[in-house]
Amino acid sequence: MSAVEGPGGELLGRVLLTRVIEPGDETGGRWVRELGVDAVARRLREGGDPLPGASGKRWAGLLARAERAEPRRDLAAARDAGVRFVGPGTPQWPGQLDDLGDARPLGLWVRGGADLRMWALRSVAVVGARACTEYGAHMAATLSAGLAERGWIVVSGGAYGVDGAAHRGALGAGGATIAVLACGVDRPYPRGHTGLIDRIAEQGLVIGELPPGDHPTPSRFVLRNRVIAALTRGTVVVEAAHRSGSLATARAARRLGRHTMGVPGPATSGLSAGVHELLRQDAVLVTDADEIVELVGDMGELAPERRGPVLPRDLLDPAGQQVLAALPGCGTARPEEVALAAQTTPDDAVAKLYELRALGHVERHGDGWKLTRQAVTPVRDGPGLR
Repeated sequence: MSAVEGPGGELLGRVLLTRVIEPGDETGGRWVRELGVDAVARRLREGGDPLPGASGKRWAGLLARAERAEPRRDLAAARDAGVRFVGPGTPQWPGQLDDLGDARPLGLWVRGGADLRMWALRSVAVVGARACTEYGAHMAATLSAGLAERGWIVVSGGAYGVDGAAHRGALGAGGATIAVLACGVDRPYPRGHTGLIDRIAEQGLVIGELPPGDHPTPSRFVLRNRVIAALTRGTVVVEAAHRSGSLATARAARRLGRHTMGVPGPATSGLSAGVHELLRQDAVLVTDADEIVELVGDMGELAPERRGPVLPRDLLDPAGQQVLAALPGCGTARPEEVALAAQTTPDDAVAKLYELRALGHVERHGDGWKLTRQAVTPVRDGPGLR
């Protein structure tokens, strides 16, 4: 009996394929879709003519990988590390990953006790620059804490900078977070985040496409981003230069019909230039968790209306506001001058001026009237500025 035949053949076949076929390989995904896991695994084990779309050189490389693959050993190593394998069609498989088509993961290695499918249903990706500023780290942590407090799962890549701040923000708020790695989930990367990733595994989930012990490469980081985009309802980018890898996550989210959001930064900051370009296209500007939830949440989950402070003059009737606005910013004005500027009669102007004096907005000086100190600043700063 081969290593992929007998009981659990589908599982063993998928585990073997995660060792042989690179993440996001659409040619390999098409083989699995058209021929089935068992047939593809068997062809790779037995050799022979290349499968459609594979050159002779590439096929030889795949056969060499398949020859070294030991799926039973990988499953045993995973169990020892507290890791399980979740494949398409199993109860914990997030169905939204199927939107990736032939680039769909062959399966996911999962570390942590939570139900991946249920968590992914209410999740948001928060990604951004590795070399972020203090502002970027603050915004990522604050947004993630706010999302966690509202019952949302924060998904990111476990990297330095914005990713790490997003995970810490969610954990610090007592919430849940998922780290999607570009390596084996039993071998945290970057090494400096070993403690953080271990904590995520205890309080949340650590997932990845690569089998135990496998290492990251630049291409695997880029391909990992498609999983983050597909898994979540939307992607928020917090600081990203024009060539930032986090923009690949946003572009993947857009292609998949997910919400794409960006947090603005200083116009002079190169680390916000990529975000600003997203916002110039079709991303939505967000500044807090309420605005994110309004976009990705259910009907009725609306962000509160943003309003400035209510000033005393806001409570005046329209006629009173007109008379108040007719007074000069400094010096006095006679009632007839006020009436002319306010487009009313002198008698009505005098009546309103006495009302305004009672409210502390104006004071009388001989035959003239002037604004009090209380009224000067609101008139200069507000919509009545002339």
